[in-house]
Amino acid sequence: MSSYCKVIIMGHLTRDPEVRFTQGGMGICNFALAVNERFKGSDGEWQDRATFVEVTMFGKRGEAFAKFHRNGSAAFIEGKLRLDQWDDKQTGAKRSKLFVVADSFEFVNGAEKKEKSSQGGAQDDYGPDSWTAPAHDQGSFDNSPF
Repeated sequence: MSSYCKVIIMGHLTRDPEVRFTQGGMGICNFALAVNERFKGSDGEWQDRATFVEVTMFGKRGEAFAKFHRNGSAAFIEGKLRLDQWDDKQTGAKRSKLFVVADSFEFVNGAEKKEKSSQGGAQDDYGPDSWTAPAHDQGSFDNSPF
């Protein structure tokens, strides 16, 4: 039987993205999104509930994401679920973590601006022309194997 796993989420970053690099030089970007849900409770009053989702993005795509997003930024992410399981070294207990491995992202807040540059103008923080890919990676973000 075939399987299919696709996740699409949009929310706001709960912290600045953290980028680290493997020994081979590949970037690994980690961040979390708060995804809000609004519903009517049994008492008829509107209630809000936040779900916090951990996200990992690999390669140049992750590096670019970290360059343009900060705590509080809105983000639209497509990816797949991954479950990591391990034994805790201190207690020996079984541990697990379910998170999203992002395949792509889209800019969603075109109105947000960076701090004014020394020339006195503001640069668009989220526009499609605000990041130039290196010569070896001129395709869209979706063409990468990570």
